[in-house]
Amino acid sequence: MNDDLHRILISGGITSPGELKDSIAMLEAAGLSEVYFGSRQDLLFPLDSIKKGQLVKTSKYKTDIVADRLYQNIVCSYVSADIFDATHWLKGSTYLYLLEQFDFMPRLKINITDPKQRLVPIFSGNLNFVASDEEDYWYLNVLLPHWKKSAYYPVLIYSWDIVSVCSAIEEVYHTMDNVDQLFAILNQKLQTHNNKTIKKELQIPFVTFPYYEGMNRMGLDQFWLGLYWRNNRYDLQFLKEFCGFCLDNSIGKICITPWKSFIVKGISKESRPELERFLGQRGINVRHSQLEMNWHLPVDDEEALELKRYLVNNFDQNDISTYGLTFGISKDVGKRSHFSSIVIERNPSTQIGLDYQVRPTYNVCYFKDFDPNTRQYLVYAQDVDKKELPNLLIELSKEYFQQLGQEKTTATKKTTKKEQAQHTVHQCQNCLTVYDEDIGEPQSQIDPNTKFEDLPEDYTCLVCGAEKPEFEKVEIAMV
Repeated sequence: MNDDLHRILISGGITSPGELKDSIAMLEAAGLSEVYFGSRQDLLFPLDSIKKGQLVKTSKYKTDIVADRLYQNIVCSYVSADIFDATHWLKGSTYLYLLEQFDFMPRLKINITDPKQRLVPIFSGNLNFVASDEEDYWYLNVLLPHWKKSAYYPVLIYSWDIVSVCSAIEEVYHTMDNVDQLFAILNQKLQTHNNKTIKKELQIPFVTFPYYEGMNRMGLDQFWLGLYWRNNRYDLQFLKEFCGFCLDNSIGKICITPWKSFIVKGISKESRPELERFLGQRGINVRHSQLEMNWHLPVDDEEALELKRYLVNNFDQNDISTYGLTFGISKDVGKRSHFSSIVIERNPSTQIGLDYQVRPTYNVCYFKDFDPNTRQYLVYAQDVDKKELPNLLIELSKEYFQQLGQEKTTATKKTTKKEQAQHTVHQCQNCLTVYDEDIGEPQSQIDPNTKFEDLPEDYTCLVCGAEKPEFEKVEIAMV
């Protein structure tokens, strides 16, 4: 994400039409005409030095405008409540009550989610609260900024303790090295007796990614609307007019998704014809191709947007189905917090001499079982040209459908076959460069069949200079 972007924090991605309209008025006063939706369900916008002086916080809603990365927006799956499958006790009102209790701006990324939905990422935060089967109790998956791996808090957290737990962790997390230490400190600080013993490990069911666009039935006499904007930029004038429509028709909430879209729930049967006329008069398309909707791109990145258009066009020309799959484009090579099934990583540009720049190359990665919730990040291909990407992604999409719906017992044989086509290497966790013992590293005068353990202690990554301990043993697919 562009570090120059400012943010309006919208807790849980839930805002009222009046609040959003108020924020839009402030942005227009600063001379802006567009706004982005962020992956953490917030609003993002650029401001130059001149416009900054025009932005005055006049909102009666006390809108939080943040210019740095010190504070984080809370992510929650309220947007999925009442329209997609959900844990039996978890209602939309539960999220609202929880969010209302936060009386501070968190510095840690907090996710509050239902494991039965797929629209909002479950494990992309530092503190990931995941609903359990026991009413009003949550698993807590912890990945503090200085930790390399996540760990589960050893007990279930009561709903109405979530805020106090988050606040307590914010005070001490810098000095916490592991989850057991964290648990001991919090027991001393909070002295709560509402925790419950974990009787079974958290199981995240595989759910195909939902189609979230258009007018859809909600209950007997209500509807919900999903709107997706192709270029990731939302016109402020349209948003302001849409807020006006919501206010006139007693629609109380607008929900921002992490996919640069928004959902409005609770549209009455009587209001539906007027809403359809409102959208039609403004030429708003509500039935985009599935091929282009399920993408997660960096905000304000024209290069990533152009790459997406190129890939989507190739999918369309080859009549390829990607239903249930999600795609991401990233410049953060090796970052493991993506929540897309498949991730295209752009490698850092290299320049030879003063006048010649090498064409960019890409890595194609995916999550085990094409499910980001497995958090097992696999490499499918490395250092490939842009022209190779469509065929590689088509191969992966076919592989996804090949394994889709198979039971674990029947998948064993397929897994064994797959393992025969994989190869063990040592991979740099900073840039994903691979050291293959079979090949060695001729550029560094390292002979083939040299074991990684036998490399000198001062060995560093050929690309980024990372030291030997930054490498991990991984399996890569042979393509």
